Amino acid sequence: MSRATWVMLGVAVAAVATSGPMIAAIVAPPLAIAFWRLGLAAIVLTPITTVRLWRQKDERPDRRTLGACLLAGALLAGHFGFWIPSVTMTSVATSTALVCTQPIWAAIIAAIGGQRFVRRFWVGVLLAVVGATAMTGADVSVSGRALAGDALAVIGAVLMAAYVTVGSRVRATTSTTTYTTFCYGVCALVLLVVCLVSGADLGGYPAHSWLLLAALTLGPQFLGHSLINRVLASLSATTVSVAILFEVPGAALLAWIFLGQAPPALAWPGMVVLLAGLALVVFAGRNAQPGHVEIDV
Repeated sequence: MSRATWVMLGVAVAAVATSGPMIAAIVAPPLAIAFWRLGLAAIVLTPITTVRLWRQKDERPDRRTLGACLLAGALLAGHFGFWIPSVTMTSVATSTALVCTQPIWAAIIAAIGGQRFVRRFWVGVLLAVVGATAMTGADVSVSGRALAGDALAVIGAVLMAAYVTVGSRVRATTSTTTYTTFCYGVCALVLLVVCLVSGADLGGYPAHSWLLLAALTLGPQFLGHSLINRVLASLSATTVSVAILFEVPGAALLAWIFLGQAPPALAWPGMVVLLAGLALVVFAGRNAQPGHVEIDV
């Protein structure tokens, strides 16, 4: 394997690890952050996809595919609508770790659909649950707000798993660019409606917040996931999935350095157990769970 591939994977993991700390540093309503992150991404992608579909008419999605894209976009909106507020309510490290339980929920959805998993997969699930329980238990001693943030992160993980499940089927017949453009556009529109209904301010932020919003879109949203898709051509999905788990300690370290924020001392052992369980889940489910590398945070 070339050194460049590993470098790209390292850059991708570093990029997605900045997501939580940047969100915590932005002075704007959480739902507005979610809207601008996806809205800016859709603005960039829409002209590119429009030209591509105009030139290649055979790639235009049919009604069934469009319906699946609408559903996926709504699920993605739910994911960001729950997870981003959680970052402002609990520690970045705890929120990131809990939202990264998405592979477990995706596998459980697959199991409900009839796929079978080996025993060590369920051992991994048990470890992850124990670790997550320890982390949320540590937040009980902090505040009820932190505990509520933990719950939002878990809901965000479940919705992300549903998004991945729907998306894995659509991508079998649709290009990644087309699928992503429709999903991001629908997601942004849903979040816009939620912001308008809830009265979340969509402007008037300090200059540094706008810079961070742009960096959030260019870094985790584009650079991180673009490189992840690139290295998947050379590395196994299992290797990439395990590497992405390093996002959790990376986000914790960045939040500690730049925000002076660290989870409670009791949360660290829980994080280690959670990551060990997730790694075991990824390895055990590598042949049965499609789309498990999709961690969109």
